[in-house]
Amino acid sequence: MIEVLLASFLVMLVSLSGKIFTWRQAGPFIERNLHFFVSFAAGVMLVVAWNLSGEIIEHAGSLSQGFPWIVLGAVVVLVAFRYIPQFHHHHDKNEHPHSEIDVNRVLVSDAIHNIGDGVIIVVSFAASPLLGIASTASIMVHELLQEVSEFFVLKEAGLSVRAALVWNFITSSTILIGTFGAYFLLERFEALEIPLLGLSVGSYLIVVFHDLIPHSISKSTEHWHLVKHALFFVVGLALMAAVATYLPHAEPDDPGQASSAAKLLDRVV
Repeated sequence: MIEVLLASFLVMLVSLSGKIFTWRQAGPFIERNLHFFVSFAAGVMLVVAWNLSGEIIEHAGSLSQGFPWIVLGAVVVLVAFRYIPQFHHHHDKNEHPHSEIDVNRVLVSDAIHNIGDGVIIVVSFAASPLLGIASTASIMVHELLQEVSEFFVLKEAGLSVRAALVWNFITSSTILIGTFGAYFLLERFEALEIPLLGLSVGSYLIVVFHDLIPHSISKSTEHWHLVKHALFFVVGLALMAAVATYLPHAEPDDPGQASSAAKLLDRVV
């Protein structure tokens, strides 16, 4: 329980420190280039989705056991994109000015999104400590982008710096709802691990391929922009892959155990 709580608090604190850094030091620069970091986040999240899929194979014996849950997770997030306004918001400098209605939509949508992040952290740590660390890192990167974007929305809507920071931190704290809920559910119902892993994979894949990558492409007004987005994506992919490759996955008493990503690759090929 301690590690999932620590991970959740880190996500909350990183998002808050990101907003302070953005406003006080490098706001205009980050606001202009925020969409490039979206591509970085896409690369990071794609590797985590791959490793979550590997954990399904390791715990269930085959990916087919978790496939229905992956589809369900994808459908749920697609519905959220369709019917929950501002479920995923990436602020851009040339957007129209935001109103109080936009503020309410962003806060409510982000609160729902954070609850899901809490669930992913718990199920990842339940699968393996390494996957928990990797998932927390990916959520921290993505949450930083999301919260920085939200901060700009609140500022444009007329909130003071202090009010924007307070409301963003309150919204970030809803991750604890998902953390506690998923933890006690898994503690009582171990059979939920595979469904929750599948739901996490599905949600990650939709966020990457339906939201982050299309957003990056839509913001590529020049050929060099597209190249830069691709470079950021590859860097995110490589960094997270390095974490998954060079940090030990096996338990100390089983040094020969293959990593979940390797097992997934063996079954695919």
